[in-house]
Amino acid sequence: MTIDSLWARVGALLYDPFLALGERRGMAAHRRALLADARGRVLEIGAGTGLNLPHYPEGVDLVLTEPDPSMLRRLRRRSSVIAAPAEALPFADASFDVVVSTMVLCTVADPVAAVREMRRVLRPDGRLLFIEHVRADSPRLARWQDRLAAPWRAFAVGCHCNVRTLDLLAHEFRLGPVRRDAWRGMPAVVRPLVIGEARA
Repeated sequence: MTIDSLWARVGALLYDPFLALGERRGMAAHRRALLADARGRVLEIGAGTGLNLPHYPEGVDLVLTEPDPSMLRRLRRRSSVIAAPAEALPFADASFDVVVSTMVLCTVADPVAAVREMRRVLRPDGRLLFIEHVRADSPRLARWQDRLAAPWRAFAVGCHCNVRTLDLLAHEFRLGPVRRDAWRGMPAVVRPLVIGEARA
């Protein structure tokens, strides 16, 4: 076992406890509000340990994907899940009413490809629902995100703290209502959030 794979296992074990304070200080409420409108056939990419699961409305036809083997093992204790990266989704074109992405685009190897795939699998009138931490609007915090990007990525198992996520989404989607907020209870470099929806 390599150091990287060992750290990924540790990261999966510590993921829920590390996020617990943030969940209590508002992230769980953000998840609940975002997912309340999910209807029809829903795909969640990078479902992690399944923190969104309690917040889906009854009756949705939910499909989960997760590429990380350590996260996958933990998620399979809670739900069925397909092992697949966001950049290569094993689904037909236009096969989902809703795609959900929460804290995903910071960790994928190729976020441009991931966004294209999300658009590809959405039906023409489909919606992307997202919560993502992003590069700060504040120049001072953005500089700190850039300085700390490499150590944060090593600590947080590949998470990039300074991604311009809305710019990525705007290349493939028509952005709808987007709200900026803060991920309370989390380190400053990942505190800036965007929450909203986009249309295919």
